[in-house]
Amino acid sequence: MKLVLTALGIVLLIVAAVYFVMPADQLPGFFPGHEAGVARIHAKHGIVAGVAGLVLLAAGAWMGRR
Repeated sequence: MKLVLTALGIVLLIVAAVYFVMPADQLPGFFPGHEAGVARIHAKHGIVAGVAGLVLLAAGAWMGRR
């Protein structure tokens, strides 16, 4: 369980970085927020993905202590 939580946390942190680096029209098509012709970043999506990633990493660390 610890490995799964940690892996998902890392994946979500990578997704958050993608949201902050790429504009909406360059996001992969399966990402929520992909819009053709839009040159702005989706900061809210990035913040949510980053917070969720940190929560999962913390949960994985907490599971490792038990």
